[in-house]
Order: sequence, then structure tokens, then C-alpha cells
Amino acid sequence: MNAALSVDLRVDYQTHPTQYRHWKLSFDGAVATLKADFDENAGLRPGYKLKLNSYDLGVDIELNDAINRIRFEHPEVKTVVITSAKEKVFCSGANIFMLGVSSHAWKVNFCKFTNETRNGFEDTSKHSGLKFLAAVNGACAGGGYELALACDEIILVDDRSSAVSLPEVPLLGVLPGTGGLTRVTDKRHVRHDLADIFCTTTEGVRGQKAKDWRLVDDIAKPAQFAAKVQARALELAQQSDRPSDGKGVELTPLHCSIEADSLQYEFVCVQIDRIKRTATWTIKAPTQALPSSMEAVEAAGANWYPLQMARELEDAILNMRTNELEIGTWLIKTQGDSAAVLQMDEFLQTHQNHWLVRETIGLLRRTFSRLDVSSRSLFALIESGSCFVGTFLELALACDRIYHLALPDDEAAAPKIVVNAMNFGVYPMVTEQSRLARRFYDELAPLDAIKAKMNQALDADTAFAIGLATSNPDDIDWADEIRIAIEERVAMSPDALTGMEANLRFNGPENMFTRVFGRLTAWQNWIFQRPNAVGEKGALKVYGKGDKAAFDWNRV
Repeated sequence: MNAALSVDLRVDYQTHPTQYRHWKLSFDGAVATLKADFDENAGLRPGYKLKLNSYDLGVDIELNDAINRIRFEHPEVKTVVITSAKEKVFCSGANIFMLGVSSHAWKVNFCKFTNETRNGFEDTSKHSGLKFLAAVNGACAGGGYELALACDEIILVDDRSSAVSLPEVPLLGVLPGTGGLTRVTDKRHVRHDLADIFCTTTEGVRGQKAKDWRLVDDIAKPAQFAAKVQARALELAQQSDRPSDGKGVELTPLHCSIEADSLQYEFVCVQIDRIKRTATWTIKAPTQALPSSMEAVEAAGANWYPLQMARELEDAILNMRTNELEIGTWLIKTQGDSAAVLQMDEFLQTHQNHWLVRETIGLLRRTFSRLDVSSRSLFALIESGSCFVGTFLELALACDRIYHLALPDDEAAAPKIVVNAMNFGVYPMVTEQSRLARRFYDELAPLDAIKAKMNQALDADTAFAIGLATSNPDDIDWADEIRIAIEERVAMSPDALTGMEANLRFNGPENMFTRVFGRLTAWQNWIFQRPNAVGEKGALKVYGKGDKAAFDWNRV
């Protein structure tokens, strides 16, 4: 059994612009500019150099941080321009040597986080009005083009050499791992035969042909490029309703105590049992009176409870996914005053059109989605002292199973859940469904039965009767039933469980996001393990060594 990773080996997802090694962030009124200037000697792990603006997980941790800071600290920003500070190169994609020396799990987790970051662009554009413009001012390959694809629009410099490309298939024997194939078809509507040519050539497509094929939105000669980018950035800003005079909230550092078997934040606690291979998560309700006005919320800043809790929960999810691979079953609990959570929900609903509340809801939405796509078994345990109500009920609805303790002889101590308006679409999954709609396949009868119970405290028997609990054992059977369920789960194949859970969790309508994650989970996961990619003579292993990949020509 692996012990906890030592502190110097753990991946830390917290950073700050003063610590950035790879991105330069600047502001000019309604436009923020993120320039890629990756330090080739600052890879997250040893063994490779980030040449030609190639990236690793550390680069994306900074990118995620930068976008969050724009969201919360700079409400006046309406357009983000992503470009390069290096001559003749925008971004050459994920660092191939990093992929070559990384474990399979590292590669897949890297791709997943990168996907979530890219998807966050589109989520924020849709829900918060922050627009993204890729100013491709040099060679743009693989994950670099996938970064551009995640933006609302792409402008490519027409300098006879700069091109966009997805060369993974011919060059590396793998697939674009962060949504490239999906966005080329679903988002940009590149014709199938042209996409086939594009994805099987290494040199890419440049200039007018790139625009004609819909690979980019516009092109500009070098002399006009900066002016065209600036003009278009300002035009996109006109589509945004983010406030020019909003008061930003500084995202101060999170305080987390990392012990050998636990993560301790103020409102989130994760306790690890390495023998049982489980982690018990406890998300705590607010313990002090919540602000009753937006002025008080702005004064509270990053300490405003829903914002702080969302940041802690997101950081804990990312930390556990990356640093605790053997802990395959997460037991989700809540603790505290349900009335305080419901009061929070009422405030969020009342002020949902205020930019700061909207961004906080967005962070909660994306954080709950991180739970959905985590390759972990998720069990919710509703016990005495729980507060699975409203927003907190989403934590249970994200789980594979919900166990709700029945205490028929102790009404006061019996844990209750509450469904409210926050559970009907405020935090949609990537399928764009609410978790309740997903749970009941959008069928009207069970959803109407739940709506009839909205804003009521529901005990275990009632929750079970309307389909909101998987099981409702009483206090005599509770310990044994939970123990047996956990023991059975941790004894099963993690690979089979990951595949099963992903299929069952995403039973709703397909869209671009679900296809991106589905293809990552299935196609890329499989291809990354094949000898043609990672064998001794696989394309990823021999890249840059002057050797030619040796393929097994059998179609599987």
C-alpha cells in the first residue's frame, strides 16, 4: 500500500500571478491579455524541457488560476485575448517528452484537468459573458490549437508560415486529448473529409485555407494583426454584460493543513483510510451569520462563505484526484445547520444576476461537475447532523448511491433533506441537465412528485419513497449495510468501475462536453496504453530520438 505522497512530491493547485513561470497577464480596460511565455526550464517534474511553448500540468494550473482571477478580481474585463509572447510560435501543445516519461494515470489526469480548464472558457462565455479570443501569432499545434478551439473566436496571423494543426495521429500515434476532434466537428463544423485531411497531416493548414475550412474565424497580415485583434476584442466585449464599475474580489490564498492522512480546510475536511482505500469528505455549513446585503458580501471578499467553500472543495477534489490514486471510494458527508444553507440559497437566488453571485454560482457549478467526472466511486451518507439541503443536496445527487439514515423513533435527530429551486437547473451537469432530471431521465411523473415536496424537510422513508435515496436503513442496520457496501465496492476492479460509473452517470443527452469527456475516458485512455503509442518503439517513446515508430499493423 502506498503511503501518502511527501509534501514536495504532491501537486499543489494553488498559485498566484507573482509565482507564474509561464503566463504574462495584463489588463487594459475591458480587455485582459494572457501571453504564453512558457519557461522551458520550469517543468512541473524533471526529465523534459518546455520548448516551443509546449506545456505540462504546471502550465495549466497557472492558466486555471489566471482565468479565475479574471473572473473574480477583474469584473471590468469582458474579453480575454490569449496569445504568445514568443516569436513565430503560439503553442506547440502538450510536451511530448513529458507524456513519454509520465505514467498512464498522470497522462489521463493531465488531460482531464486540461479539458476542464478549456471547457471552463466555454462555460464562462455562456453563463457569465466573459468572451475569449485566440490571437494565434505563430505555429499552433496539438493542444495549442485545442486551447484556441476553446475560445469563442480564433484570428490567425497570415504570414505564410503560421499554421494550425492537430498532428497527434500521424506524429504520435495518439488522439488530440483535450477535445480537438470534437470541437473541430461539433463547434467549428469543419466538413468531415476536410477534417480527415487536417487530422492526418503534420504540417497543418495556414492562411486563407484555414479560414475557408472553418479552422479559424479570420486571418490578418502581420502589419494589421494587432489592430484586428484589438478591434475584435472590443467588439466581443460589447456582447458582455460584466460590469465596468464592479468591485473585484481578491482570491486570497486558501488555508489547508495537509497531514499524512487528511486535508483540513475551514469548511472542507477529507479523512483518508488507507487500509480501506476510502476517503471521508465532510463539507460544513456556514457557522456564522451570512451577509444580508451585496455591500457586506463585497466587504467579506474571498471569505464570503459560498465562495470560500467552493474554492476549498475544488482544491480538495483536484488534490485528491492527482495525489491519492489508490483512494478509490469517496464517502460524501455534510455537517451543520440546514437553515444556514437554505439561507445561503435564498441569497444566491435573490442576487443571482449580480456579477459576483453569478461567478460564485459558476464556480460551484464547475466544481460539482469535477465530482461528476472524477474516476472515483461516490457514496453519499446522510446521517444525524447532516445538511444535504438545496445546494448541498447537489453533492448527494452527484453520487453513485445515496444512503439515508432512518430514525423512526427519534424525529428530532432524524436527518432530513430539502429540495429547493437550486436543484432544478442552477447547477447543470455538462449534459445541461439538472442532476434531478438526469436521475429521473426527465420523466415528468417522478419530477412532479419531487416538486410537490419542494422546500419540505424529508426524512429517509419519504426520500426513499420518491426516489431520492438508494437505501434507507435504520440505526440497527446502518453500520453493517454501509460497511458491506463499501467493502464490496473497494474489492472490485478500479478500471471496470471507472468505465461503469462514467456510463451510468452520463445517461442523459449527448453534447459537445459529454463527447469530449467520453472520448477522453474511452478512446484516449485505451490508445495511451497501446504499444503503438507507449511500447518500446511506440510513437511517444521514440519521438525526438531520430528513430521511426514501429507499429503493430493489426486493426483492433
